[in-house]
Amino acid sequence: MRVFFRRVRHCRPPVPGPGGHLRATHRRLLPWQVREQRFRSARFGRRGVDPREVQEFLDRVAGELAAVYDELARSRREVGRVKLVLGQLQSERGQARDDRGWER
Repeated sequence: MRVFFRRVRHCRPPVPGPGGHLRATHRRLLPWQVREQRFRSARFGRRGVDPREVQEFLDRVAGELAAVYDELARSRREVGRVKLVLGQLQSERGQARDDRGWER
């Protein structure tokens, strides 16, 4: 299990590729990985955990969250565009019915 976390810890934060999508080679940070993350004790007689290791993990979490929020914002913009187009189509359809004298 420790070998797995060492590999996970060294993964770089996600970098969006063309079109804003994450590269397929990047492994997403999963909730269970955050919950089960353990840090080694600090060296050289210090108490607590290794600050460098904690900072690396926090940087990775921050990168993942930034990617999620960017994708969420992109999705919301797309939803807004779809709603706008749908409203225009519905309006045009209603005007066409009115012009022909059709009733609903």
